[in-house]
Amino acid sequence: MAQSLYLFRAGRLRRQQNTLLFETPPPHSEKRYIPIAEVRDIFAMGPLRLNSQTLRFLGQKGIPVHVFTHYGTYAGTYWPRARHTSGELLIAQVQHAQTPELRLRIAQQFVLGAAYHMRRNLLYYHNRGTDLSQPLAFMEERIARIPTTTTIPDLMGEEGKIRGAYYQAWQAILNLPEPFLRERRPPTTLVNALVSFLNTLLYAHTLSEIYHTPLHPSVSFLHEPRTRRFSLALDLAEPFKPLVVDRLVFRLLNRKELTLADLEAIGRVEGVFFREEARKRIVRAFMEVLGTTVQHRRLRRSVSYRQLLRLEAYKLMRHLLDMEPYTVFKAWW
Repeated sequence: MAQSLYLFRAGRLRRQQNTLLFETPPPHSEKRYIPIAEVRDIFAMGPLRLNSQTLRFLGQKGIPVHVFTHYGTYAGTYWPRARHTSGELLIAQVQHAQTPELRLRIAQQFVLGAAYHMRRNLLYYHNRGTDLSQPLAFMEERIARIPTTTTIPDLMGEEGKIRGAYYQAWQAILNLPEPFLRERRPPTTLVNALVSFLNTLLYAHTLSEIYHTPLHPSVSFLHEPRTRRFSLALDLAEPFKPLVVDRLVFRLLNRKELTLADLEAIGRVEGVFFREEARKRIVRAFMEVLGTTVQHRRLRRSVSYRQLLRLEAYKLMRHLLDMEPYTVFKAWW
C-alpha cells in the first residue's frame, strides 16, 4: 500500500526508470531506491533537489510534493495536474461559496464538528478528575448559538469564543505554570511549536486527500479564499484538529515524550523550532494516529483516520451536487 514519504535529509530526488532514487550528499553519500507504487505523497522536510523530469514523473503518477522550510514550517505544495475533474462540481462549488446562505450552511457544519471534538476532549479529562466544568458550560452555551449565526464573521466570532474557553482548559490538562495562549507565527513556547507543526502536517495530508477528488482546493467556505492558499484544506481539517492534533499534543507532552530540550532557536529568526530528531518523533507519532482504524458505521468496514479525511471530502461533494445534505464528521467511538 502506498505511504507518505518523509525526506528529512538534504538530497536529490530523481527518476531512475520507473523508480525514485534519493541521494544524499557527502559525508553520508547514501542512495535509496523507492518504488513509485509505494509513494502516496512526498514531504520534503529538508533541502530537496529535483529536476523537471522528476516533477513530470511525479505528476504522471499523481503524487503531490509538500515542501517545508528548515524550521519545519510549510512552504508550499507541488500540485500535479488534476486527474479528477468535474466542471459540474466546480460550478456548484463556486456557486455555494458565492451565495452567502449556502456558504454559511457549510461553514457552520465545519465549526460544529470542531466544537464537538473540542468539547469531547475536555469531557475526557473532566470525567477523569480534572475539573473543567466552567469552560465546558461556556462552550456548550456558545455551541448552541452556532446554528443561529447569520454571517461568516458572526460564525467566526462564536468559534473564537469557543476556542478561547477550550484553550483555557489546557493549563489544567497539561499542568502548565500559566494560562495557555495560542500564538500564530512564530511560536515561542513548546506547546505552540507543537500545535503549529502538527496543524501543518494535518493541513498537508488533507490537501493530499483533496487531490484525489474533483474538489477545487482554493474554493473554501469557512476560511476566506486567498491568493497562494489551498484554503479548502483548512476547512476540511477543522473538525479533525481537536481529534488528531490536540489529542496528540496532550499525549506527547503529558508523557514527557517532548521537552524543552527538543527545541532550538535559530540565529536571528524569531521563535523556537523543533530539532530534526524531535520532528522525526513527532511525524512518527502523527502517522500512527492517521493510521488508526475504526469501524465505519455506514460503510461497515475499517477505515483509517486518513481515509476519514477523504470520506469527508466526498460528503461535501455530494452536498454541493444536491445529492445529500452535508453533516459534519463527529467521532462515534
